[in-house]
Amino acid sequence: MRSVSEHQDVVAALFRAPRVVTVPAASALGRVLAEDIAAPITLPGFDNSAMDGYAIRAEDISAATEESPVTLPVAADIPAGRTDELTLAPGTAHRIMTGAPMPAGADAVIQVERTDGGTDNVAIFAAAPAGTAIRRAGSDIGAGVRALPAGRVLRAPQLGLAAALGLAELPVYAPVRVLVLSTGSELVPAGTPLEFGQIYESNGAMLTAAAIEAGAHATQVHFVPDDVVEFRARLDSYIDGGDEPGVDLIITSGGVSAGAYEVVKDALTGEGVDFVKVAMQPGMPQGCGTYTSAGGNPVPIITLPGNPVSAQVSFEVFVRPPLRSAMGLPAQRRTIPASVTETFSSPKGKRQFRRGELTVTDGRAQVQPIGPPASHHLAYMASANVLLDISADTDKVEAGNTVEVLVLEEL
Repeated sequence: MRSVSEHQDVVAALFRAPRVVTVPAASALGRVLAEDIAAPITLPGFDNSAMDGYAIRAEDISAATEESPVTLPVAADIPAGRTDELTLAPGTAHRIMTGAPMPAGADAVIQVERTDGGTDNVAIFAAAPAGTAIRRAGSDIGAGVRALPAGRVLRAPQLGLAAALGLAELPVYAPVRVLVLSTGSELVPAGTPLEFGQIYESNGAMLTAAAIEAGAHATQVHFVPDDVVEFRARLDSYIDGGDEPGVDLIITSGGVSAGAYEVVKDALTGEGVDFVKVAMQPGMPQGCGTYTSAGGNPVPIITLPGNPVSAQVSFEVFVRPPLRSAMGLPAQRRTIPASVTETFSSPKGKRQFRRGELTVTDGRAQVQPIGPPASHHLAYMASANVLLDISADTDKVEAGNTVEVLVLEEL
């Protein structure tokens, strides 16, 4: 059998380097910046007021106190957005709003709370040193300075800065376009009454959500019948359907084991896809390779087991890290050591990924294994916030032992 690390390397080799695209800044949330971005302008672009108040000359109000206020005529109003350039005459004040441009000649702003708020004349009850409440041009960032570094995941603050700099478009790494197919004639969509022997299709929804959560653009094909010819025809139609290939990666679930009706394995064996056994639990049957469609378009394909926990664990172990790397995103989930709360066994010779619930109290991490290791217990997978990573040479983990856990949900 192939080891987990060996299969990880094989799967990772299927992925291309990140592809650069230019997108509207409003569409760049969660994407990774592909190039350094220098500020095209200074921020602020002009000296402006940091508060509502009055633009003054500091020397004109140097003697102002509560008991002996200084009264100045208000020569102008400067709201934010006023575009004409004003000059403050000595011995006068301009009423000014937060963010409004400072008039030439003014060297301070006295906040409105330290005045009587007058509109024709203003009584000022305190002095203000030169420079008070002024945001200087370029004090945030200067033109030509690197504003956003390549490799940065674009979140709200980064997009806010891009908007403040007037950047309408940004170069980012393109999302991987993923097609998710679930196979099995026993599968029916949610909302349909079940007949005996049928089950609701869950893997497609789960794997599509996992790919989207990882940052990809994912489309789900709700079910593909257990027929080799029809399976290939459906696959080719999705790959070759447009003027140019619209799929970067195909993920299938089911049909890869050793049974009599393994449509994925039967359809793709000899078509550039290798099927192997991996020394892990759950998720031993795996497959991957590059499938070339009838239209001559090669597309990487990863075939996951059909049992839901096997499919999801396999996605986490094999697909998610290189998928995120192909978009420039941080690849690995966080792993931490944790003390197990109960004794359990593990199949020696196989690397086990056991569902668990992590708690951290006073800096001490503990993990409770939840549910049996069988690969059909999806409810326990839905309750888990970590996977316990048990090495292949371990057959028993004692309560109190420390193991590495893969954090699926941050606490």
